[in-house]
Amino acid sequence: MVQVPEQAVAVRGQDPADELLRCFGRQIKLFRERAGLTQAALGPLLGYSEAQIAAIEQGRRIARPDTIEKLDTLLEADGVLLAMKRAVALTRYPAFFRDAARIEETAVEFHQYAPLIVPGMLQTEAYARTMFTVWRPRRNEAEIEQMVSARLARHKLFGRMPAPVLSFVLEEAVLQRPIGGSKVLRGQLEHLLLTGQNPNVEIQVMPTGATDHACVDGPFTLMVPEGGEQVAYLESQGSGRVITEREIVRGIAARYGIIRAQALTPKESLRRIEKLLQGDS
Repeated sequence: MVQVPEQAVAVRGQDPADELLRCFGRQIKLFRERAGLTQAALGPLLGYSEAQIAAIEQGRRIARPDTIEKLDTLLEADGVLLAMKRAVALTRYPAFFRDAARIEETAVEFHQYAPLIVPGMLQTEAYARTMFTVWRPRRNEAEIEQMVSARLARHKLFGRMPAPVLSFVLEEAVLQRPIGGSKVLRGQLEHLLLTGQNPNVEIQVMPTGATDHACVDGPFTLMVPEGGEQVAYLESQGSGRVITEREIVRGIAARYGIIRAQALTPKESLRRIEKLLQGDS
């Protein structure tokens, strides 16, 4: 059986989720020992090495959701491990993003303005890996792989049913910035074209030459959780916060509505992306 690469084991720093992972690891160890399995014997059943099983049990590695499902079955845990799957999955994200991630999971509407880079929800694997690689201070390979995996996991929002309503406004300069090189950028633009064809997704481009601009205060996300009121999420320089104050959220939503009117229409935006792919700037 193919083993998961060793470099996927990430060393975590101080984080509120560390104790949760250690507790989860202790539960796995108890069920494994009850089943009469060693770490070396359990590893091949999951495609992991003995060292990787040890890392999970010690809380140094985050088990993937599908791994947790397999563990619950193999170790006959009767749903005990499954009950912690969602909580463990959330630890993949930075602490400052977890509240937003919880809302995002059940969002029936998701709207985002991106002035600097392609937003995470729309990033390809190559683009995401580049973003985490160029970050300062530098991250090690294990951390990068963990963060890429977490970012791509967010894309499940696109396939959820009933389909949520998603919209994005990207500054034109974002589509011209060759982060990762021309090949990575081309793949990203192709992905935007494909994603923008989904009936529940609208991608708009804000022209660089626009003389009127409603969103000069930076990036933001608006979300409507299932059965809840619209909230905003602001993130910058490695920190973020969810905003629930109605007046503030209402103001951000109003500005988003205005910039959508100022930007190219979704059809015009896709044509603009096509031209960029053809080398027409």
